[in-house]
Amino acid sequence: MKRLISTIALATLGFCAWAQTPETATATPSSQAPFAADPKLEWATKVVTLQQGPDMERLVTSLANGTTQDMINNWQPRLLTNVAKPQQAKVSAELNTELQKYSDEVSQIIRSKLQQVGTNALVPVYMERFTLEELKQIATFLEAPAIRKYQSIAPELGSIFTSKLVEASRAEVIVRAKQFDEAATRIVGPAPATAPAAVAPAKPAASAAKPAKK
Repeated sequence: MKRLISTIALATLGFCAWAQTPETATATPSSQAPFAADPKLEWATKVVTLQQGPDMERLVTSLANGTTQDMINNWQPRLLTNVAKPQQAKVSAELNTELQKYSDEVSQIIRSKLQQVGTNALVPVYMERFTLEELKQIATFLEAPAIRKYQSIAPELGSIFTSKLVEASRAEVIVRAKQFDEAATRIVGPAPATAPAAVAPAKPAASAAKPAKK
């Protein structure tokens, strides 16, 4: 079933290529005619649009992977139980194909809702919490080339940091885990001892010879 998981990992790599282009994300607010009567709505919408980039795509991938993993967890036991071992590789390959289709389509569904949900859920919050001048400042910040570049490499930076953090703390965490096991054993009790292997009963000793009759 490891193939199922690796297939999903490969399938989701393609999602990261999608991101809103700078030209679309940085459209001039004045081009949005419906917003001409409400500059605050115009700029709040622009801020939300500017956020439709790498961070949102990572969220799409995470949500899609979560529901796909649920499918794997559901069908893995059935595969192992219902399919004879010689046939498992073939059936697993067929499931991989269906899982990839499922993952692709779920990602598209979630991605298609980004703008709608952003407009309905986030724009009102931005309009309530920020002034028009603050919204303009946020948009300018998000449009800055340095910020766009930072957003594009943020996953790599996070991966590097996480790897080094795990490496630096691993030894001490292992020691602390052992201490927890010892404390838990005192509280709960030791694990049941493994039953010893059955030993064949010893043959009864030969009865002592009867003394000869005199």
